[in-house]
Amino acid sequence: MAGDTAGAAAAFEELLPDQVRVMGPDHPNTLNARGGLAAMRGVAGDTAGAAAALEELLPDQVRVMGPDHPDTLNTEFGLAWWRGAAGDTAALEELLADRARALGPDHPHTLIARFGLTRRRGDERDATAAAAAWKELLAPDPARVPGPDHPDNLNARNELARLRGNAAAWKKLLVDQVWVLGPGHPHALVVRHELAELRGKEGDVAGAVAAFLELLADRTRVLGPDHPDTLITRYELAGWRAVAGDVVGAVAAFQELLAAEVRVLGPDHPNTLVTRYELACWRGEAGDEAGALAACKELLVDQVRVLGPDHPNTLSTRRALAKWRSKAIVDKSTD
Repeated sequence: MAGDTAGAAAAFEELLPDQVRVMGPDHPNTLNARGGLAAMRGVAGDTAGAAAALEELLPDQVRVMGPDHPDTLNTEFGLAWWRGAAGDTAALEELLADRARALGPDHPHTLIARFGLTRRRGDERDATAAAAAWKELLAPDPARVPGPDHPDNLNARNELARLRGNAAAWKKLLVDQVWVLGPGHPHALVVRHELAELRGKEGDVAGAVAAFLELLADRTRVLGPDHPDTLITRYELAGWRAVAGDVVGAVAAFQELLAAEVRVLGPDHPNTLVTRYELACWRGEAGDEAGALAACKELLVDQVRVLGPDHPNTLSTRRALAKWRSKAIVDKSTD
């Protein structure tokens, strides 16, 4: 199943002892399997475990392959990246300084370090500094290794457009991505998602619905119906259908999505809980106020258990619960 990070991590865990037995602990394939397992841990949310695994892997790669081998450099970056996920951007700053000094400012591995640092700054909402860094990274310079259509440069433009929320930048990037990567490439699909969302936020709700419908068909074809990005597209489409006035259709879409998320992600996954919240709220807006009240009560219990009582999503459900309770009281008083 596409996007099955838990399954991928389990596969690496099963593969690793066999590679150690057959190839030896220092074989490049064994070392790569260790790196793959660490990456899957990080993607699955265990950032501390990913960083710890890469910290153990790095000295072995330095010893076997040398400090300048591409695999060693990738592990060095991965270690700094997952430390950054835990808030330690100093690791990426140190890595960038070391690579700029040793390899030069325009070496691909230096640019990768800059990419990682500016991405983490963006994730930390330091949008001004991140956007400035991306703009500098994309400055025209014939001496730079990647050309304007290089995938790394397209990724950098993607991050800059995301930080700025600029529809014109997204549209230009999408044209170039389709030209270089193809219309079905996952990166092009990501930009189409951002553009569809921007259309809705700028007031073109019908256009957003149409764009998400087209995107859903392509993501289902390219990535599969159970890929996390496909599920997210279904979530956005249901939400914009509700905003466009098709509340009944949106409720049906959220119900179908919820069943898929419970099966693919599990009942306690944050995305599953968010879908339950949207479904409860739109059920109420569609006239099923008693159903909305009951659904919010059940959801609140699970959110407190999974997220904690002070999580923003838990607080949102408490507000919704108060709304539907007060609505029920008003309705009874007017009977």
